[in-house]
Amino acid sequence: MAKKQKRPAPRQRAQQRSKSSRSARGSLATVVPLGLVIGALVVALVFVFTHDNSPGLVSPADVIASDPGPIHVHGLGINPADGSLFIATHTGLWRTAAGETKADRVGNHQQDTMGFTIIGADRFLGSGHPDQQQYRDEGLPPLLGLIESTDGGDSWQPISLLGEADFHVLRSKGSRVYGFDSTNERLMFSRDAGRTWTERRPPAPLVDMAVNPSNPAHLIASGEGGLWKSANEGRAWTFGGGGIGLLAWPVPERLYLVTTAGEVRMSPNGGKRWTTVGDVGGEAPALLAQTDRELYVALHDGTIKRSPDGGRTWSIRSTP
Repeated sequence: MAKKQKRPAPRQRAQQRSKSSRSARGSLATVVPLGLVIGALVVALVFVFTHDNSPGLVSPADVIASDPGPIHVHGLGINPADGSLFIATHTGLWRTAAGETKADRVGNHQQDTMGFTIIGADRFLGSGHPDQQQYRDEGLPPLLGLIESTDGGDSWQPISLLGEADFHVLRSKGSRVYGFDSTNERLMFSRDAGRTWTERRPPAPLVDMAVNPSNPAHLIASGEGGLWKSANEGRAWTFGGGGIGLLAWPVPERLYLVTTAGEVRMSPNGGKRWTTVGDVGGEAPALLAQTDRELYVALHDGTIKRSPDGGRTWSIRSTP
């Protein structure tokens, strides 16, 4: 049993309160006894090793730490209900209101939202992994399959493939939904908004995918080896040239590619010819084309940049 600690003098208590107000992380390190910290870390290690098939779950060590904010961004979207920017991350879903730069958490969970797309006002599709509370209290499996929110991300309901798929790439056009299940390296296709699926063979492990806005049967994908094209809903693929990165296809005559080096390229003819138009200033884990010229990218530190001119110039839209 630990020895009883002496109560600090008033001046010492004031100094401790001052330190805690400056840093939530520092206050936890100061106030939590060493034995509890070690115990929590042991629990975290046990959780990891006994749930090694549960990627993306938030461990007890993460719960002890202060909220890290919108980091490890996986997807972006603009809600047509109010023009707010939504940021899907490893630590949950975040919202930045129009005209603001600070992101606020949506809902009460830190689910790892991997695939993410906005399909209407307050209507989102997603995929990924539950946080520890959802895993424990709601009995959710490690893989969420396809999930849907009809209230702006406050709550989510499973649609299909619960426990079977983890979509890292998720694209929707009308009732058609395409998803790349990274766990099983398979391309899934649905014609009924994700209720039922047909499995396709992808040309390679995919990084991203874009759907032709004038013909949802036409796809272009980025993956191992470069770009790949399909004219028949992913049944067959042809090589489309070099270039690996993120894709966005807002209008038929403007297909965008942001390379792994942060270079912005634009194709006016579906990927047959490319022109370099700008640079985002670093590797981008997420890309969104809201219009033919309004682009958004996320950087690895959680910063979101916006371009009003098709990728030529960029400014800060949101900071972590």
